[in-house]
Amino acid sequence: MGGCAGLGYIEAHGKPVAIYSDKHSVFRNNTASAKGDGMTHFGRALEALNIEIICANSPQAKGRVERANATLQDRLVKAMRLEGISTIAEANAFLPGYMARHNQRFAKAPFDPRDVHRPLALHDDLKAEMVWREQRTVTQALTLHYNKALIILEPTEVSRPLAGKRVDVCEYPDGRLEIRHGDEVLPYRVFDKIRQVNQAAIVENKHLDAALAMARAIQEMLPPKKRNNNEPCRRSQGAHMFPSPTKADEQPVKRKRGRPPLPRLSPIEAAQRMLEPV
Repeated sequence: MGGCAGLGYIEAHGKPVAIYSDKHSVFRNNTASAKGDGMTHFGRALEALNIEIICANSPQAKGRVERANATLQDRLVKAMRLEGISTIAEANAFLPGYMARHNQRFAKAPFDPRDVHRPLALHDDLKAEMVWREQRTVTQALTLHYNKALIILEPTEVSRPLAGKRVDVCEYPDGRLEIRHGDEVLPYRVFDKIRQVNQAAIVENKHLDAALAMARAIQEMLPPKKRNNNEPCRRSQGAHMFPSPTKADEQPVKRKRGRPPLPRLSPIEAAQRMLEPV
């Protein structure tokens, strides 16, 4: 349960006392050199909501979940194939009815029927906590760097005293980006360091079409620049301000493992090399 799935679950059922999960990197930081407090973004959000994470030490410890996953990976795919579903939107529309039929047929009554989900408290801001949150230091020029982009804060009465202080960069599941300091949302503008010149810019700026076309040609010859490795997955976001760099059409040549082969000589070249004086 993470991201939008966790948000929808808590909105529908309330806050659970604890979440029983595996040791995936979403729930637990498995690296020895953990940054900051060593907590994942999802773990930080659950701690703010007073929800505990319990990580299982083996797949057998949560066998009921693994068995249900194996059943769904088999039955759900076949059920969608029979319905002719081929897109994510059609699959999302199909899931609620399938879940109701599946639970009606296979659900088992719990040993203890009491529901210990807790309602959200007045101070719980669910949407503000279920975000990808990182801290950055504001420079004296009221700027900060995030994901190969320069974020320039607007000089307001709130942002001016923040020079040299830490602020929170919050990236929401829908692609929105907020700069927060406490409860204050700071206005900003973005300068992307690896922005690309596209065809629309060339068409709109007719007086600069030659210069923009040349800049685009030079960018296509350069290798695509990567953004940070530590960033949220944005496949489900319709639009966001950090598009992936375009890849070249040609596929890179895969280098074979091992020692490169020695160059072969023709018979004439071999004979000439034998006649050369030592």
